[in-house]
Amino acid sequence: MRKVVARAQESQSNPEALLALHTPEAVIVNLAGRRVLGREAFGEAMAAALASPLSDVLTTLEVVDVRLVTPDAAVVSCTKTVHDGRGDGDAQAVLPSQGALTYVMRKDDGSWRIALAQTTPTLAAPATGDE
Repeated sequence: MRKVVARAQESQSNPEALLALHTPEAVIVNLAGRRVLGREAFGEAMAAALASPLSDVLTTLEVVDVRLVTPDAAVVSCTKTVHDGRGDGDAQAVLPSQGALTYVMRKDDGSWRIALAQTTPTLAAPATGDE
């Protein structure tokens, strides 16, 4: 499951590779709250985003917890960090810098796939001044 998360991060600008990690009926709720139903609709949304200034917004993922619900289903909790590389003129909406990403993964034919991805914006940890 951690490998699927790593491949999802590596593939965020490669629709074909990213879509292959999802089930056909996958549900995606992004950081801005947009809900996309199904892998095909997710592919269309990705293509539109990559053809816009959003292509300069990248994320990194850190797995926080993995819990098996059944032998073929798991909940994977991650911290998503947003790296917004858009220029000032392109940043129509300011995105939160961090989110809690929850994946529900399903094992199909021996491979884990993402059935649901839900990102909830979170407040970044305050700077402590000790850095």
